[in-house]
Amino acid sequence: MDPSSASLMIVSHRAGDRTVVTVSGEVDIDTEQTMQRALRLALARSPGGVDLDLTGVGFCDCSGLNVLLRARRQALADGKTLGIRAAAPGVGRLLDLTDTASLFTHAPAPANGVVHAWHEHSTTTHELMEETGVSDDAEELRTEVVQLKRAMLTRPVIDLARGVLMASFSLTAEDAWNVLVDVSQHTNTKLHQLAEDLVGSVNGAPLPDHVQQRISIAVTEIARPA
Repeated sequence: MDPSSASLMIVSHRAGDRTVVTVSGEVDIDTEQTMQRALRLALARSPGGVDLDLTGVGFCDCSGLNVLLRARRQALADGKTLGIRAAAPGVGRLLDLTDTASLFTHAPAPANGVVHAWHEHSTTTHELMEETGVSDDAEELRTEVVQLKRAMLTRPVIDLARGVLMASFSLTAEDAWNVLVDVSQHTNTKLHQLAEDLVGSVNGAPLPDHVQQRISIAVTEIARPA
């Protein structure tokens, strides 16, 4: 039986020499260990690797991203691959904002030919190799190291910023994350920079007016009854 928790459901099945892992629920600091154990087990049982279906994931923060990056490193070390064949919009935004989507694009395409927008517009490792003339292995290793370091470095400040929003506006963890993403997109500010600015505002550093305005709009929209 696949590992699961109250807020996370994981189901896997074999597909040729690969394993398809379908994840539903929330992937955060409370469920990351469950997710990590499930992916480790799936990789151990699959000769070719793992394909993830994340369309049922309603929330995923940097904890979940780190689980995916660690599982990918494990897969590569074992001569396998870890790919994302489909993802919920929130997961797609997280991958876009952290520039990590291209690390998971080597999975086989879905049978119905549907490719999500974040997948279509991601620059793949192969495209980078063709432009720069760097070998696949060297470029893949360089990209992986850069993205992993970025995710590890930005996670603490993003989590702190989410906490600031939760405390300031009585938001849930998911709503605070959605506010961060919304403000990042509408103000054209990198997520980690926005998080640093928010944390700095606690110590008296003023936020730019347009950022303050967008935060107010985003919080109001989330608080509005559906």
